[in-house]
Amino acid sequence: MELAHSLLLNEEAYNQLGEVQKAEFIFDWLRYLEKLLLATSRSDVKEKQKTLVEQLLSLLNSSPGPPTRKLLAKNLGILYSIGDTFSVYETIDKCNDLIRSKDDSPSYLPTKLAAVVCLGSLYKKLGRILVNTFTDTVGNILKAMKSAESQGRYEIMLSLQNILNGLGAAATPCHRDVYKAAKSCLTDRSMAVRCAAAKCLLELQKEAIFMWSTDLDSVATLCFKSFEGSNYDVRISVSKLLGTVLAKAIISKHPGAAASRQSMRRVSLEEVLELLGTGFLRGSSGFLRASGDMLKGTSSVSRDVRVGVTQAYVVFVSTLGGTWLEKNFAAFLSHILSLVSQSHPKATQTQSDAVCGRRCVSFILRATVGGLLGEKAQIAAAKDICQAICKLKKVVDASMSDGNVETRLGSTDVTASQHTLVCALQELGNLIYSLGTTAAPLLQDSSAGILDSVISVILHPSISVRLAAAWCLHCIAVALPSYLTPLLDRCLERLTVLKSSPEAVTGFSFAVAALLGAVKHCPLGIPHGKGKIIMTLAEDLLCSAAQNSRLSAQRTQAGWLLIAALMTLGPAVVSHHLARVLLLWKCVFPVSPKDLETEKSRGDSFTWQVTLEGRAGALCAIKSFVSHCGDLLTGEVIQRLLPPLPCAVDLLTQLSSVHKTYGSPLKTPSIVYRQKLYELLILLPPETYEGNLCAILKELAADLTASDIQVAASTFLLPPLCNRDDLVMLSPLLQETDHRFIEEQLLLGNGIACGSLEYDPYSIYEKDVLGDSVPKPLPPVLSVISSAIKLFGVVCAHVGEAQRLLILEQLLDSIKHTKGARQQVVQLHVVSSLSSFLKYLAGSKGNLGPEEMRRPAVALVMGALESPSPLLRCAAAEAWARLAQVVDDGAFTAALAQVSFDKLKSARDVVTRTGYSLALGSLHRYLGGISSSQHLNSCVGILYALSQDSTSPDVQTWALHSLSLIIDSAGPLYHMHVEPTLSLIIMLLLNVPPTHAEVHQSLGRCLNALITTLGPELQGNSTSISTLRTTCLLGCAVMQDNPDCLVQAQAISCLQQLHMFAPRHVNLSSLVSCLCEILLDNSVLVNLCSPYLLLRRAVLGCLRQLVQREAAEVSEHAVMLAKDSREELTPDANIREVGLEGALLTLLDKETDQKLCHDIKETLNHMLTSMAVDKLSFWLKLCKDVLAASADFTTVTCVDTMQEEEGDKGDDASVLTTGNDDKSYPFTNPRWATRVFAAECVCRIINQCENAHRAHFDISLAQEMKKRDSRNDFLVLHLADLIRMAFMAATDHSDQLRLSGLETLLVVIRRFAAIPEPEFPGHVILEQYQANVGAALRPAFTSETPPDVTAKACQVCSAWITSGVVSDLNDLRRVHQLLVSSLTKIQAGKEALSHLYNESASTMEILAVLKAWAEVYIIAVERHKSHRQPLKTTTCSEESVRNGSCSSDGLLDLVHTDLGTLSRLWLAALQDFALLTLPSEFASQLPVEGISVEFLCSLRSDATMESITACLHALQALLDVPWPRSKIGSDQDLGIELLNVLHRVILTRESPSVQLASLEVVRQIICAAQEHVKEKRRSAEVDDGAAEKETLPEFGEGKDTGGLVPGKSLVFATLELCVCILVRQLPELNPKLTGSPGVKATKPQVLSEDGSRLVTAALVILSELPAVCSPEGSISVLPTILYLTIGVLRETAVKLPGGQLSPTVAAALQALKGILSSPMARAEKSHTAWTDLLRSALTTVLDCWDPVDGTHQELDEISLLTAITVFILSTSPEVTTIPCLQKRCIEKFKATLEIKDPVVQIKTYQLLLSIFQYPNPAVSYPYIYSLVSSIVEKLQEIDKRKPEDTTELQVFQEGIKVLEALVAVAEEQHRSQLVACLLPILISFLLDDNTLGSATSIMKSLHDFALQHLMQIGPQYSSVFKNVMASSPALKARLEAAIKGNQESVKVKIPTSKHTKNPGKNASIQLKTNFL
Repeated sequence: MELAHSLLLNEEAYNQLGEVQKAEFIFDWLRYLEKLLLATSRSDVKEKQKTLVEQLLSLLNSSPGPPTRKLLAKNLGILYSIGDTFSVYETIDKCNDLIRSKDDSPSYLPTKLAAVVCLGSLYKKLGRILVNTFTDTVGNILKAMKSAESQGRYEIMLSLQNILNGLGAAATPCHRDVYKAAKSCLTDRSMAVRCAAAKCLLELQKEAIFMWSTDLDSVATLCFKSFEGSNYDVRISVSKLLGTVLAKAIISKHPGAAASRQSMRRVSLEEVLELLGTGFLRGSSGFLRASGDMLKGTSSVSRDVRVGVTQAYVVFVSTLGGTWLEKNFAAFLSHILSLVSQSHPKATQTQSDAVCGRRCVSFILRATVGGLLGEKAQIAAAKDICQAICKLKKVVDASMSDGNVETRLGSTDVTASQHTLVCALQELGNLIYSLGTTAAPLLQDSSAGILDSVISVILHPSISVRLAAAWCLHCIAVALPSYLTPLLDRCLERLTVLKSSPEAVTGFSFAVAALLGAVKHCPLGIPHGKGKIIMTLAEDLLCSAAQNSRLSAQRTQAGWLLIAALMTLGPAVVSHHLARVLLLWKCVFPVSPKDLETEKSRGDSFTWQVTLEGRAGALCAIKSFVSHCGDLLTGEVIQRLLPPLPCAVDLLTQLSSVHKTYGSPLKTPSIVYRQKLYELLILLPPETYEGNLCAILKELAADLTASDIQVAASTFLLPPLCNRDDLVMLSPLLQETDHRFIEEQLLLGNGIACGSLEYDPYSIYEKDVLGDSVPKPLPPVLSVISSAIKLFGVVCAHVGEAQRLLILEQLLDSIKHTKGARQQVVQLHVVSSLSSFLKYLAGSKGNLGPEEMRRPAVALVMGALESPSPLLRCAAAEAWARLAQVVDDGAFTAALAQVSFDKLKSARDVVTRTGYSLALGSLHRYLGGISSSQHLNSCVGILYALSQDSTSPDVQTWALHSLSLIIDSAGPLYHMHVEPTLSLIIMLLLNVPPTHAEVHQSLGRCLNALITTLGPELQGNSTSISTLRTTCLLGCAVMQDNPDCLVQAQAISCLQQLHMFAPRHVNLSSLVSCLCEILLDNSVLVNLCSPYLLLRRAVLGCLRQLVQREAAEVSEHAVMLAKDSREELTPDANIREVGLEGALLTLLDKETDQKLCHDIKETLNHMLTSMAVDKLSFWLKLCKDVLAASADFTTVTCVDTMQEEEGDKGDDASVLTTGNDDKSYPFTNPRWATRVFAAECVCRIINQCENAHRAHFDISLAQEMKKRDSRNDFLVLHLADLIRMAFMAATDHSDQLRLSGLETLLVVIRRFAAIPEPEFPGHVILEQYQANVGAALRPAFTSETPPDVTAKACQVCSAWITSGVVSDLNDLRRVHQLLVSSLTKIQAGKEALSHLYNESASTMEILAVLKAWAEVYIIAVERHKSHRQPLKTTTCSEESVRNGSCSSDGLLDLVHTDLGTLSRLWLAALQDFALLTLPSEFASQLPVEGISVEFLCSLRSDATMESITACLHALQALLDVPWPRSKIGSDQDLGIELLNVLHRVILTRESPSVQLASLEVVRQIICAAQEHVKEKRRSAEVDDGAAEKETLPEFGEGKDTGGLVPGKSLVFATLELCVCILVRQLPELNPKLTGSPGVKATKPQVLSEDGSRLVTAALVILSELPAVCSPEGSISVLPTILYLTIGVLRETAVKLPGGQLSPTVAAALQALKGILSSPMARAEKSHTAWTDLLRSALTTVLDCWDPVDGTHQELDEISLLTAITVFILSTSPEVTTIPCLQKRCIEKFKATLEIKDPVVQIKTYQLLLSIFQYPNPAVSYPYIYSLVSSIVEKLQEIDKRKPEDTTELQVFQEGIKVLEALVAVAEEQHRSQLVACLLPILISFLLDDNTLGSATSIMKSLHDFALQHLMQIGPQYSSVFKNVMASSPALKARLEAAIKGNQESVKVKIPTSKHTKNPGKNASIQLKTNFL
């Protein structure tokens, strides 16, 4: 392929290739050429232009495929636009000649098409230059169109679009001709041609004024006709055309645009809306009655026209924009609502028409009001909608007040207004739902009267309206939880009062049910007592139902509905009422079959209707119970549920006879009863009704094959039974799109209604499905089939095999015995049931049964595989594979595959070939094991052949899809087929016409599967791999250029895979620019980007992956693209200003799809994590802009400091003046959810900065670094912005935003509290923001604030008070006052607390207040303590003391006044908690600790670290006080329990701070135990007197026996915990892990700072343990403690520079010292055992040094030597004086003295010094005897080896100190010998006055040192001194010379010598802690 990369085509290379490779080669060359031309200089292009044009034109004759011709045309255009244009006319003529050619053969077609495309490209690129040729060209093209086939018409339309685009207004002469041609194409039979014609007309209308003036009506009619029989793409394209043209008609009225064209007819908004309305109501037949209604049945408008017009409405309004909609909303609303009103009865003449019409109206309102308006404008819109509701309500009231009941109910006004009301109520609900708590002002506005209006409509005579009103209340309650309880109370009160009105009973019961359904969305809940009220009312309704026949049906339904809704409140509420519910359930059915017979003979049609509805309600209530209260389903409850079930099934079998007896009124109730029973049975375990299985199965079979079913509703039955991956091949309607809400009705076909609430009122309390707001249950006729099919799967799997065979045979016969349309319906139901059964079997790992079962099953599936319905074939293919799966027999599977092969080889029809090709793919998907290579080869061969069948795109699509499944499932086995498959894919991609988008989509899936199969191999460098990789990239490029959005989505996901496996080979900049163009183009459409949801999802999925690796690069590429792109391309989100991040935030604000929003947030989070610190100002500005833009209607009544920027005030006035204001904010009116996300981002940014440079939290450093380089940016410099953002969020209308704002404020306070203000010493930088913090907190303490916000605010208050930012008490009082007010509120008890929420919410608030006060109190006490310590001297001026601002107890004073109240409340809370958490029988043993421990005991996974740390600190504070310590010490069980809790905390929480805090509490517990043991020993000694000392009982753990029982022993629990900590940090300590009990060959390691801290804390605790034990107990525990301590020493003894000890070694030595000097070592009972154990321990330390296998050479000698010294000095002499040990220790010292490292030598001398000075000669003398001689030898070397630096100097100095110490301790007779040794050494250090001047400073220091010591020793030991001098004249001479040299300056020298000695002293390696 490299040969293709040249400016001119390499013809030599090209001619050597085969046909397929040639096409690839050409495409690759053209791709390269496009980039090259743009980068080559104009002169070079001109030089080669002639040849290049010839080469390009010659390609026209080589049958170029669609992608190739497009690129070829593009290159010609670029070439002429860069080079000379004089030969362009020849080129145009040549193209025209090719088009005129009479050759109609298929082989010539690509040439003609290529010529057409080239003309389009040339005119688009060169435009006006070619103006004199264009009339001929257009004429020629239009002429060619008359005889062209669909591909030709498609390309001609697109080419005309390009010509019009290039010529602009100059093309006017041809406008009419083009218009005429495009009109005929807009109703073409090919959908692709219709789309192309729509694009052409869209281009035409830019200049052709007549389209939106004189011909407006005919354009509209044309578009309506185009919608008939259209597909999704056509509806998108044509609605875009129609909406744009109509919007243009309105806009063009504006003066200026129309000034020059006075004659033009002006169009008013009313006319345009009427025009659209006509299409909606009458369709294309509105003007020409030709397409008669006969064909369409009763419906006046085919649904596809109505859906198309609906989309056009949305495009129309979106084009005009949000501002326009705001101004004209009232007119628009009344028009939209009139579409389903009484003025057009035909639009709603059948129930299904009405439901679909309502859906369309709802969609228009949702997409415009929900999508285009900001929150302020939405509130205004809600008021308009509410007014519309009031008007309609008045009309109804007027007609209802008419006395005559008959006229009243028959009134057309009432029935006709119902649909309008439903739409208005649903949109009002949706609006408030999306506004959330920001809608509060709307509901508080009494003039709007929203709630009254909605509640008044609950009494409307139409059930649909009552349900819609109830749903609207549900939305209000979810949006504003504070309204939930008041609304519930109001509805319950109305229901009780108006019990005798049928409308009120149903209406208000719906409302109560809907509100109960809202509770699960409101975390604060409703008061617990409401459950009882509702239950009582429900019972009352059920009991009184029989009293009044007029109300019995309504009351029965209402009673059961309330109970069913009550179940959604969950086990906590339901458990109290369960017995009553079960009793009602038992009473609703007859007790025995006999009673049922009696019942049948009695009653009439009406009583049966009531009975059936009541029983259906009861079934619903139990279903609701089973699904929402699973925890209550104990064995006992199930037993009580069961008795009525057999009777319910009996009634099911009798229904048909009852129905016959009493006629049609019972039809719907009996269907509903069936459906409800089926739904309940699906939820219950099959064992519960196994006695009735056969009866149920018979009923199900009858239902599925009933003779009166007319409707084949395949589209809702089959998708769940098909594989998700296969559905993508079928109708795009089955895929998720933005228009799913309205497109769904087209799926179900004209006769069937969409789902709607009135079909099943019981769904009103269920959870929202798929994020759509209103539940949409299907009509009972359909949903009963759906439930029957599901249940059939379960029941059939549980009946006996004979029964199963019988039923399958019966179902097979039922298909054979029907004909025509009915046969299709029965087949659909039967195959669905079989699929459901196989799916259930496969899921439960069941088996099909005996062999004879296979025949009917195979026959059923085969029949379906050949069905004309594609969906049924799809489900059958899935069943085919499931069948093989459940039979699980290789031979059977092979037989199924063979059947498929045979069918595919023989069949010629599309249906069979598609069905069986998919069946093959499915077999592979479920049974990858059948992929023997032979089998695989056959499959691949057949599918290759089918995929090249260009006569049938369907066959190609299914075959390729199947191939993609095989590639996926075959995995590595497929490698041999990779190359041929890839060639096939590329060949088809280059040749299949773009009009067959579905084939391209399947090709994309194949390519994706191939890339996955190749996987990481794609990174390879071999020729074969790089060819494969290039081919894959080529395939992606072809798909990226495809006009179909779903193909583009495939291309993106392929590139995403390639980027994952071979990131270096994917061109990131072109990929990012492609993604951004898709995401942020087409800004006319509602969603500011591609109209295809799946494409947007693919783009974001890809972006999300890219930014995980390369966020910065992606961001840069996006900005570069924005800078390069031309002006007119700039979309709404201006990337140039706000970057990709800002564009994504804008998109997040507009987007409604949940998955997309999640991906956008994830992408932004990844970008923030990797880039926020580097682009700090940018990110903070983004967040600030989003939050500040919301000042839309936030009441900024704030401190003056916040109003510095005047510009922010202007935006409040109106949203309409966006013209100029856009400049200040890139974001206009972001929704509250986006603002919440922005506030969360601020917290994330602060966290990111924490892990970055410390200057982010140090203002002086930040300012200094900023001065050095202005590009430096630090968080602390943006503190004002952080506070401002937190303030804006914390004072918003949205509660979620307030919570986020308070959280941000909390984070800011915690991170910045300690940063000093450099300009005002003694102050901190946060101090200047006191007023802002106070103002942000104040609103959270008002009475109407929800408890969760107040609780958060309390947390912030305590953080602010305890942070120490404000030292002046008077200033603190503002915030303190807020806490005082909440304390007053909670003291007032239940009366004052809100009754709006569940009791747990007020408990949360109370606990938050108490916790806040507790935190303040703890800090106050701590500060008080630290002030009392004399260390801190505080200087306070007298004045400040007088003011109380600098008093150390100031904070304590603040708390003191309320301390009495607080301590009472704290204690009460702890007691309550303890009582709540203990079973009643343990109430007497309440623990002292209470709540902290309880919280730590039951840690939930979501418990925050903060809460855990708070509890641990509380425990520490508690154990600081003597009384609780004594309680813990004396109650061992309590201590153990607490230790176990802490152990669990340590195990489950990784946070080092939590683990350290836990260890601190452990230490306190051990100290408490020590104090207790000491106290007992002391008191025992005092009591018993000294005389009976021998018989004293042993105190401490282990008593007399030494046994420590796990679970009963405090010491054992502590050891477990310490081992846990130590082994986590040093796994080598665990002998089980290392495989050997002793030393393990690993290098010693330095732990992290946190790790060291934890190990140190654990060692401190270990060293304290012996003191808690009795002597015997200490013997048990000592080996473990020593093993762990020495283990830490061994594993962390790392050599550090300068001879330092690592912190863990220091801790181990300290612990060792503590253990060795324990009194237990000397206690009589334990002395011997301790001695033995300590000797073993010393041996272990010595073994570390020279282990058996020669490992651990890395250990630090100093650490081990220090350990030996600790043993020698801290134990009793008999431990270390036994010869064998002593000898080894002395050897170690000898060896260390020999080590050349001066640092080691210094340390050794220091340690020896301490040993030599040990008072007990038995210990010290052996060391002195053995080591003195070698020390003296070393010191005598000085003459030979002069010290070169201070360390070597120090070695000699330390050596001298050791000898001097020896002289001091020596016995008198030996002393003279020692002095005689020492003097010559010292004198040898001296210099005479000649050498003194030239000596190094080191030698001078040594000279001074020696002289000084000689001056001291001389007088001390004068006799010895004299003798030595006398015996050695040389020494004497040297000494005298030195003294002489120094004679003059000796007085000066001595002080200086002191000074010189100092550095040596400082440099000495001193242990941090004195271990010795």
